[in-house]
Amino acid sequence: MLMTILSISGKPGLYKLISQGKNMLIVESVNAEKKRFPAYGNEKIISLADIAMYTDDAEVPLYDVLESIKEKEKSAQASIDPKKATPEQLREYLAEVLPNFDRERVYVADIKKLVAWYNILISNGITEFKPEGEIKEEEVAE
Repeated sequence: MLMTILSISGKPGLYKLISQGKNMLIVESVNAEKKRFPAYGNEKIISLADIAMYTDDAEVPLYDVLESIKEKEKSAQASIDPKKATPEQLREYLAEVLPNFDRERVYVADIKKLVAWYNILISNGITEFKPEGEIKEEEVAE
């Protein structure tokens, strides 16, 4: 699911890939408005599936971090407000879901963005974060 969810630098929030044009992508905001607009190649566009967080020994895919937050929050909105929380509170929160995160390379702004993205996804009914291949493998294993 995260393959089609995009972050566009300079624009707040998250966007869902709808279609591709010749030199652009057609995206739709992941919120109640569902506003569609073109995103051009000169904008920095990244799929959430391609993002990872630094840890002390490796990088952890974003979907694993989102899954950990979902387990902690029992699929509800995050219990911390990223706009009002202090840097120490944000670091403590991330340490609960990703204990070995790299405290030097993961900035407070990254944690705020992570929690905000999680809240956007959950509030818009997007609760499956793992890639489709991993979901099917788990179902077969059970």
